[in-house]
Amino acid sequence: MTTYSDVFLKKVLERTRRIAVVGVSTNPVRPSYYVARYLSLKGYEIFPINPVYAGETIFGRTVFSDLGDVEGGVDMVDIFRRSEAVPEIVAHALAHFPDLRTIWMQIGVAHEGAAETAQARGVDVVQDRCPKIEYQRLFGELRMGGFATGIISSKL
Repeated sequence: MTTYSDVFLKKVLERTRRIAVVGVSTNPVRPSYYVARYLSLKGYEIFPINPVYAGETIFGRTVFSDLGDVEGGVDMVDIFRRSEAVPEIVAHALAHFPDLRTIWMQIGVAHEGAAETAQARGVDVVQDRCPKIEYQRLFGELRMGGFATGIISSKL
């Protein structure tokens, strides 16, 4: 598992404004849905991508079929797809978004070859991490869920 410094992850999250979420679901219990929704509530402009749900609306945003449908560029592409799908997604993202700053692969998603391709183009890569979890951890919000508050205890 690749390690990333807190400084690096925080820098990525602070500079990012527009995120394409590839593989988003319209089902509110799916991680891709609640991660995208959480990020939208934190002020990020989210572009949901999933051809199965294209044209539908989730949390006020129209779902796009493809990265190529997003106009105006994005700062980050957040990938909720299997690792074997990553090279094609990264290639498409690099071709469509010349100012792309970050490829972020969700927990359980990693592809070294695609990561190297993106890094060779000057794009930062995060693999096997969740931006929601990292945001909460780095910006002090994990307490809000009961962590580190003393409220949850194993004591009887």
